Amino acid sequence: MTLTEKINGDIMTAMKSKDKVALEALRAAKTAFILARSESGHETVLTPQEEMKIIQKLVKQRRESADIFKQQNRPDLYDKEVAEAEILEKFLPAKISDEELTNIIKGIIEKTGAKSPSDIGKVMGVAVKELAGKADGKEISAKVKQMLG
Repeated sequence: MTLTEKINGDIMTAMKSKDKVALEALRAAKTAFILARSESGHETVLTPQEEMKIIQKLVKQRRESADIFKQQNRPDLYDKEVAEAEILEKFLPAKISDEELTNIIKGIIEKTGAKSPSDIGKVMGVAVKELAGKADGKEISAKVKQMLG
C-alpha cells in the first residue's frame, strides 16, 4: 500500500469521525501529492522517496509555523499546527536515536576519508542521502560539524 493510498484511507476515517484537524492535515498532504504529480508531467505515480520528501516538507512547514505562532503568542494557531505536524509525522519512518546517528556518521566519515572541517560538505552529501527521512538535516549538520570541528 502506497503512502497516497494510506492517506486516502485515513481521510475517509477522519471524515467519519469528524476529526477536523486530522482531515485538514491529510487533505494538505493529498493536495501536495496531486500537485507534485501534475508538476512532473507524464509521471502519474510518485516514488516512495518523493512521497516521503513531501510529507517531510509539510511537517517542517507546520513546525516552523508553530514556532512563529508561539513567538506571536497565538496559542490557538500554535496548537493547530503542532497537531497537524504530529498527524503527518505518523507517515514518516521512525527517527533514529542520537547514538545511532553518531555511529552512522562515524561510518560515513571513515568511508569518505574526511579528517577536517573542510571535508564537511563531502560528508554531508553522503549523510543526507543515507539518512533521508530518518534524521533532520539540522541534526545531521550539527553532528557532522561536532565530529569534524
